[in-house]
Amino acid sequence: MALIVFCLSSLVYAQNAEIQDIQNTLRRVQSAAQKLNYSGIFVYQQANQIRTSRIMHGVDSQGEIEKLEILDGKPREYIRRNDEVSCYLPESKTIQVEKSVTQEVFPALLSNNFLSLSDVYLIKKAEFSRVAGNECQILSFEPKDSLRYGYRLCMDKTSGLLLRAQTVNSKNEVIEQIAFTQISIGDIDKSRIKSSFPNVSQWHIENLTVQANVNSGWSVKLPPPGFKKTREMKRLIPISAAANGAAANSTKANEVIQIIFSDGLSAISVFIEPDTASRTEGSLQQGAMTLMGRRQGEFWLTVVGEVPFAAIKQVMNSIEYKPK
Repeated sequence: MALIVFCLSSLVYAQNAEIQDIQNTLRRVQSAAQKLNYSGIFVYQQANQIRTSRIMHGVDSQGEIEKLEILDGKPREYIRRNDEVSCYLPESKTIQVEKSVTQEVFPALLSNNFLSLSDVYLIKKAEFSRVAGNECQILSFEPKDSLRYGYRLCMDKTSGLLLRAQTVNSKNEVIEQIAFTQISIGDIDKSRIKSSFPNVSQWHIENLTVQANVNSGWSVKLPPPGFKKTREMKRLIPISAAANGAAANSTKANEVIQIIFSDGLSAISVFIEPDTASRTEGSLQQGAMTLMGRRQGEFWLTVVGEVPFAAIKQVMNSIEYKPK
């Protein structure tokens, strides 16, 4: 009996040690994305769409500052100072400012509850690989249910910075990925972390965040296991006014409630806004992204996330409103 107890104790100790090692590794990945200086080019592939971006990230006495340039399609840039993001749109000479935004953007993909990931994923250290010329350690995330996808994250062996993230389906097929093609880790010229467009001081500024922390009365009664509410906000979503007969270069906005859920790695957003008769209920899927829209009374509900359809449907079917 004593031998059995000893063996069981040794097994539990080994399991706890493995979980602790994985958690320390995840801490290192997230810390590297937030606290290191780096610059590089990464490619995002979703189904048949490919988008290339350039990122420059720095840290100073005020915290994080970051510049993200979209290199394909219409030019635009994002400048982030901690949790405030300014989006520069040169076509309309507009700067859209959003405060209290979530920062789960590559390479800082993990949300604040990432230490609970082992509850819903089987996480293992896999083989080493190379990304953008750097050796990296692969972390494999195998989902414990059918309400989320699997992931393969590849972290730089030296710094811990995330270099590649792949989303895989139940057949272990890559359905979405984002990876650096060029990366430089270390000192950067922080004076370059500003918009490259000229005369931006004369551009129009739109503030998209109405209220960062709200209690709207809307809730999701049955989110998928492991998904916790991380943020609820009231936002302004710009819409084209041309469809309503206004000038083509004019815009207006809907006031929208957004509720964000995360399991630490994947996220689901619920949007609630006034209904418009022109919309058609339904769903669509592209790569790992699934979206569903439906009417509920006088409101239009949209649920979107990088999760399977079953998870989106479960969230949509459990949205309810209780007046405050």
